[in-house]
Amino acid sequence: MGAVSSWQMHGVAAFTRLVYRRRFTAEAAGRRALDRPKGPSAPPRALTGRFDVTVSATQGFPVYRISHRAGDDRPVLVYLHGGAYTSEIVRQHWSLVGYLADRTGCDVHVPIYGLAPAHQGLAAREFVTRVVAGLGRPCYLAGDSAGGGLALLAAQACPGQVAGVTMLAPWLDLSMCNPAIAALEPYDPWLARPGLRPIADAWAGGLDLKDPRLSPIYGELSGLPPLQILVGTRDITLADCRALRDALPATVPLTYHEQPGALHVYPLLPVPEARAGREAIVAHLTASLRGAP
Repeated sequence: MGAVSSWQMHGVAAFTRLVYRRRFTAEAAGRRALDRPKGPSAPPRALTGRFDVTVSATQGFPVYRISHRAGDDRPVLVYLHGGAYTSEIVRQHWSLVGYLADRTGCDVHVPIYGLAPAHQGLAAREFVTRVVAGLGRPCYLAGDSAGGGLALLAAQACPGQVAGVTMLAPWLDLSMCNPAIAALEPYDPWLARPGLRPIADAWAGGLDLKDPRLSPIYGELSGLPPLQILVGTRDITLADCRALRDALPATVPLTYHEQPGALHVYPLLPVPEARAGREAIVAHLTASLRGAP
């Protein structure tokens, strides 16, 4: 039986046993991640062969547009990839982009923001908000991990221009000071704060890690569009996802789901739990765009 079949049968636990290698357990791991050369960001052939793919530039950075056909009359999803603000977009992100384009009929715009250590958070926030403003109509934002935090930052910076936001295990607080993280960290087989701290410092570029322009949990939470959070229970981001859930005013619609036993950004993984997660994204996205002015 092949590895993929095993994942399909046994889910996240099998995925962890078969292919997982723990990262970020020491500060040196974070520094190595920062020092690694960045790879290519263009969509793979599996995507370019199925969709009309074009690229434009905003502030000198590429923005890919994935669509079924030419034209400007379809709803827009802006997807922001994860990677701890220092790793490039990878095939799992592009796979989800293609899935969402197929299932929703949206044009999916994928801004390729600059990564640490050469680039910092304020510039990425400005870049993404410029992309959103340039659309000229409401869009939906989605992102995973670091991209999920950046999606919420953009929604906070663009009131009235975002119809909804999906966040997959978002990095909401660069300081990672939530005391509840300590109880989760031993059970997260992927993420650990020691290795993430130098990356957070590089991304902040000398600013306070709790600056609301970098860590959206400290930003304005009223007036936000409908939000969706999907997070696993074996994920250190769970602590701040719960904190955001509890801090949101009642006027902000929230669809919140914790997947028992799931790892970081589980809807991107080749496991059965991902299927329901992806379908939940589609449902929230379509409902939010349907209600947009």
